[in-house]
Amino acid sequence: MITKVILAEPRGFCAGVIRAIDSVEKALELYGKPIYVRRQIVHNPFVVKELEGKGAIFVEEVTHIPKGSRVIFSAHGISPIVKQSAGNRSLDIIDATCPLVTKVHLEAIRYAKENYTIILIGHEGHDEVIGTMGEAPENMLLVGSIEEAMSVEVVDPAKIAVISQTTLSVDDTKEILEALERRFPRMVKPARSDICFATQNRQDAVKLLAREVDLVLVLGADNSSNSQRLREVAEVTGCESYLITSIDDLDASWLENIKTVGITSGASTPESLVSEVIKFLESRGNPVFTTLKAVDEDVQFTLPRI
Repeated sequence: MITKVILAEPRGFCAGVIRAIDSVEKALELYGKPIYVRRQIVHNPFVVKELEGKGAIFVEEVTHIPKGSRVIFSAHGISPIVKQSAGNRSLDIIDATCPLVTKVHLEAIRYAKENYTIILIGHEGHDEVIGTMGEAPENMLLVGSIEEAMSVEVVDPAKIAVISQTTLSVDDTKEILEALERRFPRMVKPARSDICFATQNRQDAVKLLAREVDLVLVLGADNSSNSQRLREVAEVTGCESYLITSIDDLDASWLENIKTVGITSGASTPESLVSEVIKFLESRGNPVFTTLKAVDEDVQFTLPRI
């Protein structure tokens, strides 16, 4: 029987996600529907469905949007080719790219102008990585593992700059950076500020959580990089851990012989999904609920031009 449930803090929406969602809602309020959004505004199907209900139309590419319409770019950022395509269709652009992602894009542009080979640490196929690599495709190489770091080939080992996908934590990139630095001791390392503070904060919280419970449940979508990492961090810490998109994914057999459960959620996960899991656990023995806080998080981002 479950006797205790501990909620990690911080968890759920980060400043960049709140900014992106607010951008869509504000645009709908000001201009009415439809408002087009290129790809998922944040990586969570429930957020997308809720915004669709309010009048947002999600498309994969701007070529699917009627000319002269209004489009919002997601928090993950876009490549110059996408922006050019939007301009060719006379679309009114609202750019909800997270400011931390924009900062990395600007670094990539600067390094490319200085003729550096840029190594981007990130996950192939992630929307943020696709957008960042689009800023300097001829100068940039993607590295996603220690093995790739040990085998990547560059033109001039003395002129390398490394940047990182923002939704990776310092822990995620540490070993890859160390491997790269052993091979290229003169490389320019990424600024610590390039790493998303929310990603690191949530991972720090789940590390503490995993030491206190028998099982960790992570609320988040399968395509959410930071949610996947939360599950991995809990597992590496030595605690059984599962990633679930919603209460529908929760297998009751996981809870057999479990007394303490920890709950956290990815940076694009609505708190309402956490509340559903809490209600379910309440029905299984009336456990005590507590909160474990790793750090205070009070960062806010201003809305883009709307």
